[in-house]
Amino acid sequence: MPSNRRSSKRPYAADHVPLDVDRATGGRRSESAADGEWVVQRIRSSDKTYVCPACRQEVTPGTAHVVAWQTDALGGPEAGLDGRRHWHTSCWQRRANLR
Repeated sequence: MPSNRRSSKRPYAADHVPLDVDRATGGRRSESAADGEWVVQRIRSSDKTYVCPACRQEVTPGTAHVVAWQTDALGGPEAGLDGRRHWHTSCWQRRANLR
């Protein structure tokens, strides 16, 4: 038999909290650009040091950055995933100007 008590999780008649798609997908999104189709995932921090392919500088541990891989890579999606790279967020955003 259901309880007559109201839920304490969300007060009666309170608005629903809108879905945060970025949080639900783990920060992963698809992007189309002149250089192909990409999957881009935001990373808050990491424990390793990576080298950004754009500026050739280190992406140090604890630095927020993006990981990107091409979905239309030669050799298929698996080859694109194997070729994923860690980019500084600013380098990723301006990569079209670097070419």
